[in-house]
Amino acid sequence: MFSRKQPANDSVSEDMANKQKRYEALVNALHSDIFRYAYWSVKDKAVAEDIVQETFLRAWKSLDSLKDEKAAKSWLITILRRENARRFERKQFDLVDMDDVSIADESLSNETEIEHRELRRLMAELSDEYREPLMLQIIFGYSGEEIAQQLDLNKNTVMTRLFRARNQLKESLERTDNSRGVKNG
Repeated sequence: MFSRKQPANDSVSEDMANKQKRYEALVNALHSDIFRYAYWSVKDKAVAEDIVQETFLRAWKSLDSLKDEKAAKSWLITILRRENARRFERKQFDLVDMDDVSIADESLSNETEIEHRELRRLMAELSDEYREPLMLQIIFGYSGEEIAQQLDLNKNTVMTRLFRARNQLKESLERTDNSRGVKNG
């Protein structure tokens, strides 16, 4: 009874030993190339090492599916690319509804803040007929057609008012810059 199982165990052990030798030969021959490719792909040594480790683990598990040893390198690169893609599938990003969050840009310099304040002041000085279409375009991102519908105007009238509003702002900014130059110069 035990004598029949003994040859089967020897066969399994022999198969495992052959698989182990085949796997070690694969790792020894291609590890540096696979690591180089991983490092080139992710540009981070630690991540590349992790991906290569996962790649060879998957290769071990499915080594029997590799029929042609000449295709081993491309087979491993395919596994590596899939492992790299899995890395992003597993990553969970915290998503936040933008309407619920107030984002303050604290990187604005004092000078930029002054410029913004000056621009708002100059825009407030525009007459309503120019300020309103400009604000609808800048703040709400409306197109000329949408502004025309909103204000019950002809699209050409809106486009003319936008053009004039920008020109008036430009001229006001140039005057402000010139007057600053006189005071500071």
